[in-house]
Amino acid sequence: MVYPERFSNLPAYAFPRLRSLLDPHEAGGEPLAMTIGEPQHPFPAFVGDILAENLSGFAKYPPNDGAPELLAAITGWLQRRYSVTVTPDRVMALNGTREGLYNAAMALCPETKNGKQPVVLTPNPFYQVYAVAALSVGAEPVFVPATAQSGHLPDFARLAPDVLDRTAIAYVCSPANPQGAIASRAYWGALLELAEKHDFRVFADECYSEIYRDAPPPGILEAVADTGADPERVVVFHSLSKRSNLPGLRSGFVASGPENIRRIRQLRAYAGAPLPLPLQRVAERVWSDEEHVEENRTLYREKYALADKILGDVPGYEGPEAGFFLWLPVEDSEAAALKLWTETGVRVLPGKYLSRPGPDGDPGNGFIRVAMVAPKQDVERGLIQIRACLYDRA
Repeated sequence: MVYPERFSNLPAYAFPRLRSLLDPHEAGGEPLAMTIGEPQHPFPAFVGDILAENLSGFAKYPPNDGAPELLAAITGWLQRRYSVTVTPDRVMALNGTREGLYNAAMALCPETKNGKQPVVLTPNPFYQVYAVAALSVGAEPVFVPATAQSGHLPDFARLAPDVLDRTAIAYVCSPANPQGAIASRAYWGALLELAEKHDFRVFADECYSEIYRDAPPPGILEAVADTGADPERVVVFHSLSKRSNLPGLRSGFVASGPENIRRIRQLRAYAGAPLPLPLQRVAERVWSDEEHVEENRTLYREKYALADKILGDVPGYEGPEAGFFLWLPVEDSEAAALKLWTETGVRVLPGKYLSRPGPDGDPGNGFIRVAMVAPKQDVERGLIQIRACLYDRA
């Protein structure tokens, strides 16, 4: 049997790689998972009631693009959060944003760009779906370093003009996974100018936008409104997984210009998996409520303070501006993860599992990613053990 060559060099997904690294070894203490970004704070108390009230909706095929009430709740949230007006024809509900981040490339990436193979730009390190989406559409993935030197965000303007002229899509995650960096209004504005100059779309992954220390992170839709940019130039993704502690609901949305959304909806009609109607009713209510979001953010702010207190004087430590990951410096990411597991039972993700080597080395290998999603007392225990195991002996 012949398989597509473009996937032949694709490494295993991060978490199977982690299991292969750690599982052959015994935990050196009480196991504590600080690997995956699966929120463990309580989700809104009203979710069960809304679901129970709408169980009959499981007997119906759900609206493919999102029920009108859900789309109205989403556009209402965009107006409140970003002070932008987005009409329902510019939004589609997603069965989790991973679906959208992948399928939007399928729907919108051209087969050629200026007569050549298209390029898809992705930060490095990055969320793995970006690269697989690029390969799936026959594009060349170009990994752009997102390191301390660039503010942990990709500096696309440094790329050669011929690469930018072949670029069809640029993925950006803000707040960034894994570093927690925030794209400023100026960053978004400059990127929109670059996208206009070289005629590519910006895919803005803003799934961590509601978890932050101080001011709300700017969104790319604000920059579109500020600059008068073409809304078709931007495709933005949001989710209830992190904002509302509902990763299992699989509910998010994509917003863009009406033509982009028409094309994404067309693909969804053939190949998508719409959210069941009872879950859409839950999502409708959750997007309309901010009280639980404030409570959630307060819990994460307490964890930021813990991390700063426990690790603040570690050389190279940078507390995240937003999100719930720590990106901690180490000499070798796999060796550090294995040492932590075998000596303490704390389980973290090697940074190299989120990156690709480049001309200047591997931007992920000198870090581990630590998810601060567990209850506060567990996070505190884990951070103390990380400090004792990896830094106090140095």
